[in-house]
Amino acid sequence: MSGARTLISFDIDGTLEVGIPPGIVTIATLARAKHLGYLIGSCSDRPLSHQREIWERLRIVPDFTVLKHRLADVKTAFLAGTYYHVGDTDVDHVMASGAGFTFVRADVDALRAWSAALRLEVA
Repeated sequence: MSGARTLISFDIDGTLEVGIPPGIVTIATLARAKHLGYLIGSCSDRPLSHQREIWERLRIVPDFTVLKHRLADVKTAFLAGTYYHVGDTDVDHVMASGAGFTFVRADVDALRAWSAALRLEVA
């Protein structure tokens, strides 16, 4: 894989609209990221089987699913030019920073700017 690719890890609860509680990242955004060729997946406290069930239900094939404390393993497994982790908590921020990912907080202003920069805005 080319090092120029972008990898995006998504927390689930409080981040994705299918999380508990629901977050602000839409399923359309996930589908668009996949369509644009980004490496995408989830990094959550939820068991891997639950993460995989969510992706199956969404009919999106993730490139990875990992437990939050294993985010660094994703960077080892996938060569990319840029690594992002989108999450809603300070724990997400700490895990992302510790794994060498750029943290994007799942709030309206941060996501608006980040989505526009990555062409993830869905009309």
